[in-house]
Amino acid sequence: MTATGAPDGPAADSADGGTRTLAAVALVLVSHSEALAAGTAELAGQMAPGVLIVASGGMEGGGLGTDYGKVEDAITRAAADGRTVAVLADLGSAVLTTESILELVDPDVASRVRVAPGPFVEGAVAAAVTAHGGADLTGVLASVAHAGTLFASSADTSGGSVPVPALPADDVAGVVRATRTLLNPLGLHARPAAVVARMLAGFEATVSVNGVNAASVLELMKLGAAQGAELHIEATGPQAEAAVAALTDAVDAGFGEI
Repeated sequence: MTATGAPDGPAADSADGGTRTLAAVALVLVSHSEALAAGTAELAGQMAPGVLIVASGGMEGGGLGTDYGKVEDAITRAAADGRTVAVLADLGSAVLTTESILELVDPDVASRVRVAPGPFVEGAVAAAVTAHGGADLTGVLASVAHAGTLFASSADTSGGSVPVPALPADDVAGVVRATRTLLNPLGLHARPAAVVARMLAGFEATVSVNGVNAASVLELMKLGAAQGAELHIEATGPQAEAAVAALTDAVDAGFGEI
């Protein structure tokens, strides 16, 4: 069992450049493969360093499968200090193992744990970034469910993404707009997308980038924006101006990568 995050103290990365304590929602990743669980935890942890992510993969002593004792220990650790917990599982039997444990563990722990249906890797990334931004368990579970909609067949015309509220025309007050050129050599890849999503969680504003919800790390990554692409930023809300200023400053600085 492995864990990422900063369980022993505050983790840097708040919207104002200060520090934050460990997120109130922790993640448990249950996989039949130890390597898959650990790798996914590492990936999600890189994008959300302020979240406790506990990986429980494979059988005790090696081999593929889900080990009851390992999963129980992971849930207990994640739920310590009153944290709520979202559990992501790679296959159905991992879900069954988790549900069996929740029927027998301390009722207080069980009441704070939910299984999050959705894609394992993408869901873990979305959940971690959402939790890092200060969302509660309901918000984290919703982000996992949303992650699953982003990869629906292109033939599905029902619209998988979370819609960004329509913004008023240019001549209507209250809309803040800006355009910036993406400078990062690798484009808007996972790390800067996560920086944007985490940063915007600190503002009371609705922000879109090229028409997608800028609070969603997966929506931003799905844009496929390469170096040199124009980013059209729009925002509304009480802190729209501050949110756009923070985002444009981050874009101009190459998200610390140049």
